[in-house]
Parts: sequence; C-alpha cells; structure tokens
Amino acid sequence: MKQNMKYNTNYIFVISMVSALGGLLFGYDWVVIGGAKPFYEQFFNIASLPAIQGWAMSSALVGCLLGAMLSGILSDRFGRKKLLIFSAFLFTLSAIGTGATSEFNLFVFYRILGGVGIGLASNLSPMYIAEISPATIRGKYVSLNQLTIVIGILAAQLVNWQIADPVPMNSTGASILASWNGQMGWRWMFWAEVIPASAFFLFMFFIPESPRWLAKNGSENKVEQILSKIGGSEYARTEYLNIRETLASETNKVNFRFLFEPGMKKILLIGIVLAAFQQWCGINVIFNYAEEVFKEAGYGVSDILFNIVITGSVNLIFTFVAIFTVDRLGRRALLLMGAGGLAGIYTLIGAAYFFNITGWVLLLLVISAIACYAMSLAPVTWVVLSEIFPNQIRGAAMAVATMSLWLASFILTYTFPLLNDAFGASGTFWLYGIICVLGFSFIYRKLPETKGRSLEEIEHDFIK
Repeated sequence: MKQNMKYNTNYIFVISMVSALGGLLFGYDWVVIGGAKPFYEQFFNIASLPAIQGWAMSSALVGCLLGAMLSGILSDRFGRKKLLIFSAFLFTLSAIGTGATSEFNLFVFYRILGGVGIGLASNLSPMYIAEISPATIRGKYVSLNQLTIVIGILAAQLVNWQIADPVPMNSTGASILASWNGQMGWRWMFWAEVIPASAFFLFMFFIPESPRWLAKNGSENKVEQILSKIGGSEYARTEYLNIRETLASETNKVNFRFLFEPGMKKILLIGIVLAAFQQWCGINVIFNYAEEVFKEAGYGVSDILFNIVITGSVNLIFTFVAIFTVDRLGRRALLLMGAGGLAGIYTLIGAAYFFNITGWVLLLLVISAIACYAMSLAPVTWVVLSEIFPNQIRGAAMAVATMSLWLASFILTYTFPLLNDAFGASGTFWLYGIICVLGFSFIYRKLPETKGRSLEEIEHDFIK
C-alpha cells in the first residue's frame, strides 16, 4: 500500500528545501574561507605563521562541535524548528561580523559563531527532512540537504572567483595586501552570505514543526494535520499509530544513558564511524586546502580559483546522481561504491604526486575523486544518519554522530599540513586511500540496507 500511496510531493519539496537552506549555508560558510584565505592572511599578517593559519581555517570547527552538542541537548526538548531558526540567526551574524572586523581575534570569534550555526544545521536539517518524508521517497528528499550543501559550496566558489580581481602570477604578499582583494575583496566574500542567511531565517517561520517531535510532545491534532497534508488521512492515521507505538515507553526528558544500552550501542557505533569516515576519507582536504593542492599541481592563484569552481560544478552534477539513485540502488551499495572508488583514485593521485605528474592529469584525478564522493559518501552518510536512530532519542544520537563528524573534520583539517610535510602529498593521499579501504570493510560488515523502510520499521529491526 505504501508504494501506491499518493503524497503531496510539492508540499514535501517546499518544506524540505526551506529546511535544506541550512545545508546551503553550511556549504557556503564552510568553503568561503578557502577563497578568502590568500587575502585575509596578508591582511592579518599571518601568511608566515602556519599554526595561526591552521587556527584561522579550523576555528569554525570548534563552533561546529559546540553546535552539534547544543542540538543534542536542546532539539529533543525544544524541537527542530526553533533551533534551525537560531542557526539562521547565527549564520547572518557571523557573515556580517567576519567581513566587518579588522581584528584577528574577532575574525576567529565570528568564524566560531558561524561554526555553531553549521553544527546545528548539519544535524537538524537532514533529521527534520527525514522526519517529515514518507519512507519510499525519504532518501531522495534527505539528499536534497546534501544538494543544497553542494550548491552552497559552488556558490561560495563562484562568489570568491567573481569578487577577486585577477592576481598576477608573480604577486608578492605586499602587493596582495595593497590590492582591493587584500583590503575589501575578502570581506565581500563573507558578506555575500547575508542574503541566503536572511532568507533562511524568514522562511523557517512558515514551515511546520517535525510531526514526530510533536507526537513525542503530545500534540496529536497538529501531528495529524501535518501528516494529512503530506499523504492524506489514511497515511496520517497509519503513521501516527506507528510513531506512538515506538514512543509508548518514552518520557519527555531525554535520557542520554539510553544511548549506551545494549540495543543502542550497535547503532551508535555505526553512526559514529560513518560520520567520522565521511571526513577521514580525505575529500574535504581538496575543498579546505584547494590552494595548496592545486599549487603543488603547478597552478597560479587565479587559475586555482577557477579550478575550484570546476570542482564545485562537478560536485553539484554528481550530487544529482545520488538523489536519483539512493532510493533505487540503496544506501549500502552507494557507500561501498564510494569507499572503494576513492581508495582507487587516491592511489592514482598519490602516484601522480610521487612521479611529479602535474597539470590537467592531476586536475582530472581530483575531479574524479570529487565526483565519486558527491554521488556516494557525501549525501548517503547524512541519509543513513537521519534514519537509523530511534524516535525516542533521535536528536541526542544524531548529535553524538554529528559531533563525531566535526571532530573528525577538525583532525583532518588540522593534520593535513603536518601529514603533507611529513609524508609529502603522495604519502598523504595514499594514507587516505588506506582509510577508505578500512571504511569499505566496516560498511560491508556492519551496515544493513535501510531503503524503503519507515523510521519505525528500521528502529524495530535495529533494536531487538
């Protein structure tokens, strides 16, 4: 019956896209700093201070961890909608402040605020979409969040490329500092985020709260109204009964100890490892340190900014592949394909660096890695994380997994310069290849398929 049921797909799409604006801002805020990096480093006089450079790049991740922690503590208590509105406010404030300040410590402070917004949105946006989407089409709609992340990444890359004046090949730090790029250009890269952040803030007031959170908090009439609008009265009755069944023994207070009970340990381990692996697979090094990656491939600053746009475009195109295959091929198959594919591509990238093969060959390999990641690990990880945790403590469990992701991201971002210095680019990418092999093995042995099953059915099967 579920397969033949008619859903109000226009309504589901609209509220999913509004929630997914959190993903767009996540992507923009995450990547915009990469394009601004050559210019703000000269402005703040940190171009020769590697430790401070790393802190400027990774400081937002401290906020990400804090945001993920807050979402776990507060989302099961206050709901998904209110915290998404708060994240939109933080994105707006961060964008204004980061571009306006001339003090490095304030720059870092506003980057951390933006990171809190990322931590909240990266946890809550996919979870909200999963909770309002019917089982048979849930993967596609949760993948919209990854699509908007990719759009945000591409938007940041395009904005950086268009705002920055062309940089001559032999430019010195002093000439960059004296240029418009060094004084104002990098500021406008951050200020451009105010437009989507303000839109996210306003639109969030017009979408409903998660029906599963409302059911948990005793708002039966509101739940049935929302579910009826999604799939009709029959769908609303069936879904509400399923939700109530899984929440029968729950209290309104979130009990974090439940996360570590025997039935939950297995699910929590899968969530933590998948979240960490999405980062430790190494692809975000290409986004965060694109300047260094392409500089070693023989490109100048202006060419690097253009190449970054190319990688963002490929990222967007292949995210559509994931959207149209995640509910057909399944989550497990796509994750296995991504882990195995990246392991092979990283082997070739490492060989290219080792044998000093630069230019278009290396660019093609980097694009292949991004395409593989975009159609597999990038979106599907979020789909699985939004599905596998029980209704009772979904917010708390999702927060633990998201904290794992951002901690892994911090380690990845902070260690890349150290690994690159110790092992060279070739050894570093070979190391990421080994991690991908280990990730493939874990997914193959531990992760069951979840496509086409309701959140309540998944919960029942996982906790036996």
